[in-house]
Parts: sequence; structure tokens; C-alpha cells
Amino acid sequence: MSLQHDPFSGLRLFEDAVTRLMSEPRTSRPWSPAVDILETENDLVVKADVPDVKLEDIDVRVENQTLSIKGERRFEEDASAQGYHRIERSYGSFVRSFAVPNSVDTEKVSADYKNGVLTVKLPKKEAAKPKQVRVEVKQ
Repeated sequence: MSLQHDPFSGLRLFEDAVTRLMSEPRTSRPWSPAVDILETENDLVVKADVPDVKLEDIDVRVENQTLSIKGERRFEEDASAQGYHRIERSYGSFVRSFAVPNSVDTEKVSADYKNGVLTVKLPKKEAAKPKQVRVEVKQ
């Protein structure tokens, strides 16, 4: 009876360790949602990608000319799942903050949440909106 050495045993142990690591939720890894900011004639608009974040876990505030968007994406393990093969999305709390120009009427800020996108509208004050004045040219 001879014992044979398995040259791949170390590789199998490494593979098992990686599989275990990937099957655990990475709840401690910080994440930050992607944001687009655009300006229209009447508003500044902030759009944040926050898929799988429940509306009750989102907090939007304007304080001291700073817009803050806070939230949390929670990892919910499916009891029927046999095991994850890969977990790449980040979970946990996030905070994004942006300076708000004085031209914004902070009393009229509004937000809505649809299809995983949070849209915050920051309306401009009347004095900051572009105006056109027709100038008569005389001969």
C-alpha cells in the first residue's frame, strides 16, 4: 500500500478558502452610490443610483448650504439559496454630501425615488434664473 502525494491539495485548500470568503456578505466594505448632477434652466438636479435601498432607509437633507444623501443597503440572505458563488455588490451605510450654491432656494427642495434612482431637485431662486431682455436697436 503506497501513499501518493497529491500535488493539487494546496490548490484545493486555497480554492475552498476563496469560496468560503466569497460566500460571506461583505457588509463592512464601504460603498458610495454613483451620482449625476445636471443643471436645467430652473433647477439643479442630483440623480443617485441606489438600487435595493428601501425608501425608509434613505435620508435627504439640506443644511448650511450642504445637500446630504444618506442611506443603507442591507444584505438579506435568501433562505432558499444554497450558497452564493459570488458577491460583488457592497452593502452597508453610505453618505454623499454636496455644496449647494446660494442661487438655490433650499426651502423648495424635493426628491423622488423610482426604479432604484433617487432624484433630488434643487430649484433656483427667481433672481438666479436666466432672463432675456429684448433690446430695441434704433437707427
